[in-house]
Amino acid sequence: MELSLTTRTVAEHTVLEVGGEVDVYTAPRLRERLIELVDAGARNVVVDLERVDFLDSTGLGVLVGALKRLRTAHGTFGLVCAKEPLLKIFRITALDQVFPIFPTVEVATERDGSGPAS
Repeated sequence: MELSLTTRTVAEHTVLEVGGEVDVYTAPRLRERLIELVDAGARNVVVDLERVDFLDSTGLGVLVGALKRLRTAHGTFGLVCAKEPLLKIFRITALDQVFPIFPTVEVATERDGSGPAS
């Protein structure tokens, strides 16, 4: 399956909507796009995984790398994910303790402090 990447702005957040499969073949495209966003000045990034059907360890590595890059740039990074199969991957790898994970883009981009943590 092909990977789709769409960027939009919500409040002061850059939302990257990801669709399809994030695996060893498609993860480099995701990595490149996240690097481009940070290099272009995005500091509050939310990755929306709601249209992702599959996520492997390579994809997880890309997300961890983006989190580190944004922390270094004093930014914030959060994930939107409500799909149980993907949430299970984050729990099994204990990455649910590393990433702020939100059920919707709206919750992730709230300005009352409940949005992405750095």
